[in-house]
Amino acid sequence: MEIYKKLFNAKKEIGKISKDSTNPFYKSKYFDINSLLEHVEPILQKHGLLLLQPIRDGKVCTEIYDIDEDVKFLQSCLELTNQTDPQKRGSEITYYRRYTLQSLLGLQAEDDDANMTVKKPQQDDGKQQGWLNKSNKSGYQTKEWTNILEAISSGKITKLSQVTDVYKVNKELRAELDELLTDEIPY
Repeated sequence: MEIYKKLFNAKKEIGKISKDSTNPFYKSKYFDINSLLEHVEPILQKHGLLLLQPIRDGKVCTEIYDIDEDVKFLQSCLELTNQTDPQKRGSEITYYRRYTLQSLLGLQAEDDDANMTVKKPQQDDGKQQGWLNKSNKSGYQTKEWTNILEAISSGKITKLSQVTDVYKVNKELRAELDELLTDEIPY
């Protein structure tokens, strides 16, 4: 029962998490996985709790272990789809890591972008937000590109026009997006 006491105390310290990233297609906010981990992990560790997020038996799991007790842990898992494209699989894993952690800790989510899946993407004034970049100056994927991959993987984006209505897209990325979207057509 000690793990529940530790988690209770950790959750009091975690408090409310502000969603720091925006999905441009649904104008909704979400927790960025890296920011979320940066905030949550030190607090869990302070209370003797270890956070792991293994992929096991076709599922992404979030597990919280009590390091003072033998094999005492809590977990939340989501089964992966049959996605074979590595980039889409990576986006799916990131998405599932975020939501299993959010679920396991019972984090408050006011603007859950999953609730927006049935709505069409909107823009504030009909203008594009600028050029879509796949990576930043450091070589890391941009949040915008990651959001697009997640939206394609989850079926929220099915047409290239859903991206080009929001961003200016160069010829190279247009071809890559077209290929990603073509792979999604059911046969």
